[in-house]
Amino acid sequence: MRVIAGKFRSRQLKGPGKLRLRPTSDRLRETLFNILGPAVEDSLFVDAYAGTGAIGIEAISRGAREAVFIESRAASARLVRQNLEALGIRSGAEVIEAHAVRGFEKLAARHRIADFIFLDPPYERDEECLLVLEFLDSSHLIAPGGLVIVEHRRKTELPERFERLERTRLVEQGDAALSFYRLAAAA
Repeated sequence: MRVIAGKFRSRQLKGPGKLRLRPTSDRLRETLFNILGPAVEDSLFVDAYAGTGAIGIEAISRGAREAVFIESRAASARLVRQNLEALGIRSGAEVIEAHAVRGFEKLAARHRIADFIFLDPPYERDEECLLVLEFLDSSHLIAPGGLVIVEHRRKTELPERFERLERTRLVEQGDAALSFYRLAAAA
């Protein structure tokens, strides 16, 4: 695993080793950040179900002001910290060791507003993914014009619309897909 572009371009990241993780492929990560483009610069980027931290680290490499990594497994949270340390990232990054909803509750309590929220739950936990999307839908964590991006199995059908969030784009690549959600315009 490597950082695709930006300040840390081509730097290697420590992979999952014996941890049971499914890191986002380099190709899908490149597609994601090509879509997001320069909007990542100076953003607050949240990487939930962070695993190795590759998505949030890519955001920092491309100029994000801050990345928050939410990871429930202690070994994976340690891996994120190791990857940050290996790159010398000491500021502009925070690791929250908690389940996704609990991590988002902590951010909400601090009145944080994210420009990008990336969710990459284990593919077999579709129901949990829906609970997190419903929480985000009712929260005030998403900046106007912000995006919630969900990586999921291509065959998984996520809702087109929640109360406030609506899917604006679906990108399929191999067995994976990315669903992009924005706050719907007021009716």
